[in-house]
Amino acid sequence: MSTCPECGQQVAAGVNFCSNCGAPQRTNTGDTTRVIPVTSAVSEAPVEATDPNLPVLKDVPPGASVLVVVRGPNVGATFLLDQETVTAGRHPQSDIFLDDVTVSRHHAKFTERGGHTWLADQNSLNGTYVDRTLIDGEVALRSGDEVQIGKFRLVYMVAPSGRS
Repeated sequence: MSTCPECGQQVAAGVNFCSNCGAPQRTNTGDTTRVIPVTSAVSEAPVEATDPNLPVLKDVPPGASVLVVVRGPNVGATFLLDQETVTAGRHPQSDIFLDDVTVSRHHAKFTERGGHTWLADQNSLNGTYVDRTLIDGEVALRSGDEVQIGKFRLVYMVAPSGRS
């Protein structure tokens, strides 16, 4: 027998609630909960991809912009941004076809203007992120920026111009 901590009523061992006041009874069953440490190999750190000697940039024309998939389906795929406007989405006619339900049909648009590549979300359901920040409007990309479209993470890179 034990005593209810709320009302002082005698309570039988193993009872979960007091029959007098209804208060839960604290019973120590000896069972404990232990914390299991996360041992996943997935790093949440941003991907560093500004090294001009990366193999992906060796076949890219000097000064050209590319997107490289670093997380999600198609890891390693490289997309050359070689048009004034490049679209990305789940629509089969998108310039960058990202086939996953987390990607809207017309998700994002990359535009070359004034010597920079600009990224704009196209009112997608899940938004478009640059370096883990949700973008609003257009954002100018810098080499090494991480672009997230749905569950795809792509790194934007500009090949060295070859001039010293």
